[in-house]
Amino acid sequence: MKKPLEVLRLYAEHDYTLNGAFASRAARDAYREFIFYNGQSWSWRAFGEAIERTARLFVARGIKKGERVAVMARNCDGHVLALFALARIGAIMVPVNPQFGVQEAHYVLHHAQVSAVLAAGDTLNVARQAAAGLPTQPWFALFDAASDDVPLLSELAAGAPDVALPGNVSAEDTVLIVYTSGTTGFPKGAMHSQRSFVSGGEAFVQRVYLQADDRVMVVLPMFHINANFYSVAGTLAAGATLIIVPSFSASTFWQTAADTRATEVNIIEAMGTILQNRPRREYRPDHRLRAVYGVRGSYADTFRNEFGIPVLIGGYGMTEIPGVTCNPVEGVQKWHTMGPIGRHPDPHRQWAQCRVVDDEGRDVPDNAEGEMWVKTPIVMQGYFRDPQQTAQAFHDGWFKTGDLVRRDADGYYSFVSRKRDIIRRRGENIAGAELDRVIGGHPAVHEAAAVAVPAELGEDDILVGVVLKPGAKATAQEIAAWCRERLAPQKVPRYVLFVDELPHTPTGKVLKVQFKADRTLAERAVDLG
Repeated sequence: MKKPLEVLRLYAEHDYTLNGAFASRAARDAYREFIFYNGQSWSWRAFGEAIERTARLFVARGIKKGERVAVMARNCDGHVLALFALARIGAIMVPVNPQFGVQEAHYVLHHAQVSAVLAAGDTLNVARQAAAGLPTQPWFALFDAASDDVPLLSELAAGAPDVALPGNVSAEDTVLIVYTSGTTGFPKGAMHSQRSFVSGGEAFVQRVYLQADDRVMVVLPMFHINANFYSVAGTLAAGATLIIVPSFSASTFWQTAADTRATEVNIIEAMGTILQNRPRREYRPDHRLRAVYGVRGSYADTFRNEFGIPVLIGGYGMTEIPGVTCNPVEGVQKWHTMGPIGRHPDPHRQWAQCRVVDDEGRDVPDNAEGEMWVKTPIVMQGYFRDPQQTAQAFHDGWFKTGDLVRRDADGYYSFVSRKRDIIRRRGENIAGAELDRVIGGHPAVHEAAAVAVPAELGEDDILVGVVLKPGAKATAQEIAAWCRERLAPQKVPRYVLFVDELPHTPTGKVLKVQFKADRTLAERAVDLG
């Protein structure tokens, strides 16, 4: 096995654009497999040609440098194709959760002011409704079967004119805007540059010792930072092969891993817990997985001893700052921590720095609780069209994570809790303020407060405290139905607790910390799960 820096040095130096990095990897052996999806294999050369065709299509359709194009579909090769083709012309991809309803998708498409929408057959209707009313109506294309009036992206690209592609694309150009839940209840679009994306992939090579002959299986959603900055960018950096799975399925996970000869996969805590608890008859001992990223201590022994996977890594990052800490491949692994600060394969490159500070921004000693502040080369460029929240997110160049942690004497960080009003459920960050606002809009509701409560599979479940208007009536099921009509499924609360009043600050704001401190909330609530 080659060391991470040796893997990067297999390829020619490049300019840290996606196009430059791709060309350097394709030049080594253009006929190696780059992507496997839905039974189809793309070589580096064939995919590079598809990138050029699709880039010409975007130019011919009027997409200019800096413009945004939305992708709203489950995992598919079209995600990667759109990303690289847009990067080729200096445009920006905006991935959208395919489970979003019209209201949620409307906010993202309108805030991003997208010029085009690439969808799937099962998301087209929502995407069209969500895009209605944009100042300039975007054009649509589909990744899968064409509808009567919306063509396939591949067919459009095949007929694209031989137009010139721009030559002024740089590594500092924004390539990706990923919307993440904000404490105000409205998503924020974290902007990342091409340099950030490529560098993030190089750091992932270090994180799991990714090799050129590795086969990286993607089961996490490609509208998230993990699948993009770790799996896709890591595959690019290592010159490896990407295996794209539409979505995670516990019952077929081992079959897919074995049949595709996958060697690396990223998971979240709930996935690991589910796989640990699944019937062992589903397990395929002939799998080739050698590394899993996202492992937690509660199931690490099972993955190593029962599933036979030697390299198990857990770490910490955010949409704004991917890949900050991780337990090392070589070195001490403390499973119930987020690991020490990660690094780049090149030891001479400055990488992440972390501080643990109190409410006044003063550093606290080891083993004391404080907020994590981070400086890293792969920090976002800012929140799109939101200078105020961008400014609030930083202090003297340090990104304020809003997460409370502890650092031990060995430099290993442990997560304590979230300082911000964010609920982490099934790998998603969910803004409590968004749920408060949506549920508060119910005609029978006077006030609502959504908080996190522990989930059986790890991470959080959602409990909402509801105060009804005088004389009004509503059931927990009606509150959930109201949410289902307006929010993605993972945002629908599991627990609904009707209360006479909620605690408030002197200024009238709901005091969620005090409300959440009551350990009997889940016991007293209606459990809809």
